[in-house]
Amino acid sequence: MRTLKSALALFVVILLASCQPKSQTPQKIDKNIGLQLYSLRDDIKSFDSTVDTVGKMGYKYIEAASYNDGKFYGMSPEEFKSKLDKAGLIALSSHTNYRLPDDPSTAKWDEIWTWWDTAIAAHKATGMKYIVAPSMPTPKTLKDLQIYCDYYNQIGEKCKAAGMKFGYHNHSFEFEKIEDKVMYEYMVENTNPDLVFFQMDVYWVVMGRFAPVDLFEKYPGRFEILHIKDRKELGQSGMVGFDAIFNNIDKSGAKYLIVEVERYSKGFTPVGSVKASLDYLLEAPFVKADYSVAAK
Repeated sequence: MRTLKSALALFVVILLASCQPKSQTPQKIDKNIGLQLYSLRDDIKSFDSTVDTVGKMGYKYIEAASYNDGKFYGMSPEEFKSKLDKAGLIALSSHTNYRLPDDPSTAKWDEIWTWWDTAIAAHKATGMKYIVAPSMPTPKTLKDLQIYCDYYNQIGEKCKAAGMKFGYHNHSFEFEKIEDKVMYEYMVENTNPDLVFFQMDVYWVVMGRFAPVDLFEKYPGRFEILHIKDRKELGQSGMVGFDAIFNNIDKSGAKYLIVEVERYSKGFTPVGSVKASLDYLLEAPFVKADYSVAAK
């Protein structure tokens, strides 16, 4: 009898357990997301194994951060592309720039345009769609800032002629004022939308005390690539409203998302950090699978 009672009790426990609601774990969905290779700057010396790891994680494309004299990470465009192909990755874009002198009115334009002709040809040979200026000096006057806007328009013309696009990546200093105008807003308003897009770094916008969604509203369609970044790993700080950004992303004109991690939490390796950041986006229900398709 005791055995029968024990068996019945065990059956009841199992039955009740099966009726309990199961915990909902986030579901990962394959998504079209890229990585800025600067995130793995300490690992990239072992280029082959690093990009192989990035591809196996689930990243689809990369943004380069080491162009110099026609080469990427010391490799010809063809060798660079071949290694990425082997890792199952696409070379989407590159952070590349030729900075003007502190007094931009003294720029040696013949030398500058020769440099850009070489750079654009090298980037095109990798199959890249975009060249992005990663930063710039802070001009002292709006007159000097206008020289940069005209400069970016001309680079954009050259890129467009090569079947590519040119953009600018922000930090936080662009949200300070020059004379009576916010630098970033002046740049957006004084560059040609057909020639220059803006790669919004959402973390640095927040650090500049601006809201990404407000800029989407004010300048719709100007932000073709977004740098998805946090203080460390994505979602780590609670400072960046990723749900609001993605719920309003259609206004931005974004086609591609690029993860960048500049600092890592204690206990995280660089590889672990970029993997955690990718997982955050793969699991986030507010992130669509592919914005490049939706934007067409």
